[in-house]
Amino acid sequence: MVLPDALVDALGHQHTPFDGTLRIVSLVPSLTELVCDLGLASALVGRTGFCVHPKERLRSVQKVGGTKNVNIEAVRALAPTHLIADIDENRREQVEEMMTFVPQVVVVHPRTLADNLDLYALLGGIFRRLASADKLRDEFHAARAELAEVAAIRPREAVLYPIWREPWMTVRGDTYIASMLKAAGWDTLPFDASTRFPQFEWNASWLTQVDRVLLPSEPFAFTVKHAAEIAALSAKPVHRIDGEMVSWYGSRAILGLRYLAELRVHECGDSSNIIY
Repeated sequence: MVLPDALVDALGHQHTPFDGTLRIVSLVPSLTELVCDLGLASALVGRTGFCVHPKERLRSVQKVGGTKNVNIEAVRALAPTHLIADIDENRREQVEEMMTFVPQVVVVHPRTLADNLDLYALLGGIFRRLASADKLRDEFHAARAELAEVAAIRPREAVLYPIWREPWMTVRGDTYIASMLKAAGWDTLPFDASTRFPQFEWNASWLTQVDRVLLPSEPFAFTVKHAAEIAALSAKPVHRIDGEMVSWYGSRAILGLRYLAELRVHECGDSSNIIY
């Protein structure tokens, strides 16, 4: 990978390749994993309590709160050179406050599967890990091709992907999750909604178009009991799946593409199966 001419993040901020001793605080679980997979685990000085991969490498990395309730003073005390955040995952006011004392704040906002390639290039360029970014890019292309081959021989289906209960919420088509599922031949409903994460009721007319329900393990921890409840409400096949494999971007997206290929090969297996 050639060093990109413009290292611009989701806020339009220009970044430069860093020379010096890196001290990175990541406020997003998938970004924390990506930092480690770029070979920068030793440079990671802070993470959220939800940053759990890779487990062994993160044991010694200080927690700085959650994605929505960052301990700003704890971040300040770590004196990071870089803070990495996400528009959807983190609170804007907190990130803006940390911008006043962190030299470089990198904000991302992946909304499509292809955005992973820009993410590899951005962080690979800023942190001078171009070879590692190249490797991830090549693995991503290979995994995406594998999924496309499987999806091409399976019928496209409309799916419901609940992300919350009380109120019931799902995802709109312009979200990262929807883009991942689309690559597998699964189109998320509803097609039209006023918000990216719309609430819905089980008597909504569009639910009749749903072929199956994919019930993720996060952000809401749906259980076997919830699966039975939803099967009764929807009268559709319900499959519990690993939410990390669908919603985490970065290096996890490569595993996610392969995971989705397996699901499509087996069409999720028996609807009562727990497959995460």
